[in-house]
Amino acid sequence: MAKASSKKPRDIAPTDPMPARVDPCLATLVDKPPKGPDWAYEVKWDGYRLAVHIEPGRVRVLTRGGYDWTGKFPSIADDARRLAVKTAILDGEAVVLDDKGRSDFGMLQRALGRLPSPYEAGAIVFYAFDLLYLDGHDLRRLPLRERRRLLEPLVAGREGAIRLSEEVQADGDEFFRVACAHGLEGIIAKHVEKPYRSGRGEWWQKITCKRRDSFVIVGFEPSTVPGHLGRLLLAARQGNDLVYVGGCGTGWSNDLSRELRKLLEGTATKSPAVALRRKAAVFVAPVLVAEVEYRAWTDDGKLRHASFKGIRERADDGTVYQLQSTDSRTQGD
Repeated sequence: MAKASSKKPRDIAPTDPMPARVDPCLATLVDKPPKGPDWAYEVKWDGYRLAVHIEPGRVRVLTRGGYDWTGKFPSIADDARRLAVKTAILDGEAVVLDDKGRSDFGMLQRALGRLPSPYEAGAIVFYAFDLLYLDGHDLRRLPLRERRRLLEPLVAGREGAIRLSEEVQADGDEFFRVACAHGLEGIIAKHVEKPYRSGRGEWWQKITCKRRDSFVIVGFEPSTVPGHLGRLLLAARQGNDLVYVGGCGTGWSNDLSRELRKLLEGTATKSPAVALRRKAAVFVAPVLVAEVEYRAWTDDGKLRHASFKGIRERADDGTVYQLQSTDSRTQGD
């Protein structure tokens, strides 16, 4: 086997043109973390995937879809100019952290939105987890461990808008358990010997923490397929009232979709149990409860990525999700 060169890429004459854009590597959702010494783990950030392009005379901040959002992330662009590089492409996630250091997608939306918000654009942090190009050299052909070795000196230990997404060498199951216990969205597992490949593949895997609770069914939206269910409308308890918390449109088979539609039509009412107007909605008496698995709550108090898991009669409100005046539902998991 040939001996690896001791020179760093930036010490070798530049040979690679800088790509105008790189399609990101995307993680595949799996149920359990992979095991073995070739896997490293990171926190799964709940934000916007971005690529920071540091070019001669300018910095560009590009979204996953290739849109130029440099103007939306001025603090990230300004901090990128301070990095000790001539040219580089950093891959990472823009987030806003809550008071416990967890990324919160709702807070990020407010920081970027037009509505009044206590979170300014300067509160947004970019966690860099990969380095795709550096000073004239395309690094995508290198294994992840080499790309991380070059990334870490550039951003490790920084307290500005650009920081390092720490890599954890640990037991994947234990790291996942701890991440979920601390209210994080989940973890990412990456194969340290693989090059950077655009698109979704098995070399990056994501394992997400999920919540599961019961909500009262207050209506449904019909499917475009006749006789089928399109979306359940759900509510949680708040004191003696029901509060609409969003919908659920996945988790049932075709047969179950028809059965649920028929069941709910039998409880249809013209008096909604919640303050909600939906043109195509059919409201039902609040007598059935849906068991729902979901990822988190949105900033406006709606379920995020909800999936139907079961249905039962509303016999005991003790199991129905109860909203509190100081509810932490906007804290993303």
